[in-house]
Amino acid sequence: MSMTDPVADMLTRVRNACMAGHRRVDMPVSKLKAEIARLLRDNAYIQDFKILDDGKHGLLRLYLKYHNDAPVIRELQRISAPGLRRYVKAREIPRVKNGLGIAILSTPQGLMTDREARTARVGGELLAVVW
Repeated sequence: MSMTDPVADMLTRVRNACMAGHRRVDMPVSKLKAEIARLLRDNAYIQDFKILDDGKHGLLRLYLKYHNDAPVIRELQRISAPGLRRYVKAREIPRVKNGLGIAILSTPQGLMTDREARTARVGGELLAVVW
């Protein structure tokens, strides 16, 4: 199985797990995915995440969050793709759902939310939006 877009795979796994009502979801780990998980946790979209040793490359396990039996993550969209990267300048960073959602950006200072990037006045690659 060739993984051309591990981030899209991660988002799809989370989306599917939420729709199926799973409490957690596992995927191959990478630094980038762990950083995305950290942002999701810090912004209260998931309960937590762990990096597990499966004797191979390691697994990233996300503990999903529900509110009144509905997933907290309503939408998870990949914006930038390997074939079509989307870069934004600091002042072009979009607001997601009027600030109710977050955009995840890959900046020279690491992964951050749209709010953090605006504050730091840095732009970067617009990886995904969550609400």
